[in-house]
Amino acid sequence: MSDKPTVVLVHGAFADASSYATVVTELLADGTRVLVPPVPNRSLAGDAAYVASVVRRIEGPVLLVGHSYGGAVITVVGREDNVVGLVYLAAYVLDEGESLGELQSRFPASPLAEALVYTPYPVEGSDEPGTDVSVDISKFPEIFAADVDTELTRVLAVSQRPLAGAAFGEPAATAAWKHLPAWGIVASSDKAINPDIQRFGYERAQAKTTEIDSSHLVMHAHPAEVVRVIREALASVTA
Repeated sequence: MSDKPTVVLVHGAFADASSYATVVTELLADGTRVLVPPVPNRSLAGDAAYVASVVRRIEGPVLLVGHSYGGAVITVVGREDNVVGLVYLAAYVLDEGESLGELQSRFPASPLAEALVYTPYPVEGSDEPGTDVSVDISKFPEIFAADVDTELTRVLAVSQRPLAGAAFGEPAATAAWKHLPAWGIVASSDKAINPDIQRFGYERAQAKTTEIDSSHLVMHAHPAEVVRVIREALASVTA
């Protein structure tokens, strides 16, 4: 069993594993083992269970990195025995029993609230459809990725992975930050998640916090800074 952690990168809503492409390139160049599982974005419990199944198959320690909704996912997955640290990127940090909607309700809404699109989708075994939530394609660049290359944001806008609406009201089963070291990046120009929500969560988790003047997609806009924080976390948990 290796002492150097594997980095598991967990994407958020309205994005997919490719959002970490530049970060992965840098980490692989360091010789770091990396996995970027696709998150179903169907329910917090279900998404956490899937990512946890990936983590359990990894030999040795794991450093979890979560962006946006992925922060809520890693907060639950962190209860796995081989997880040694948590890194949050413009993310939600939930407490046990707390939901995304509950946390958001304590702070002023971001511009994202007026740009969401709700679409029914079929639910297997049920006559009632579920509701997919995505970002209006025309508003995606400004709200999600204002400082990212324009041509790239056009691609990201039409390749979103929606989040099931039910996930917003689902409470976190546990809060792994209560027993793990944590790091957090605040995207201070974020128009998707109110930066004060990020600050509140990181402070509550006693995370070592870095502020970056960035849009929500901080991994695309400032990959070098993101990699620096991940490297710092790796060095800390390895030591």
